[in-house]
Amino acid sequence: MAWNRENPAPPSPAAALHAPRLRKAMTEAERRLWQALRRELPETQGTHFRRQMAIGRYVVDFVCLGARLIIEVDGAVHDDLDQRQRDAERDADLRGENFRVLRVTNKDVMLDMPSVLRRIAMALATPTPNPSPQGGGEL
Repeated sequence: MAWNRENPAPPSPAAALHAPRLRKAMTEAERRLWQALRRELPETQGTHFRRQMAIGRYVVDFVCLGARLIIEVDGAVHDDLDQRQRDAERDADLRGENFRVLRVTNKDVMLDMPSVLRRIAMALATPTPNPSPQGGGEL
């Protein structure tokens, strides 16, 4: 059950194969955010981030497993209606694994990193909801 899962869903073979390639081919915005996450956010318990990690059938840009927080860095392609629908489906699947998904734009990462880091810090400070197994609460 998702409410009791500490570890994410095991990666699909395709996602496991694709993740190392994506780590080597990060966009400039992803590279900058990765550097900022490592350099500027305090490394407190439970805030360790991984990059380009396979979770189920997806490869997420950044994930903090301890806080169940995924950060996706979106370029202009995510403005497309079809892509927004795929993103919504993907986010719903990841929420089903008890993750929160925070989407930031390439533009924000490149032009306003302090604001992006504040949003991430606020998300890290907000506890991940854990619905009761008896109550079947919503995320």
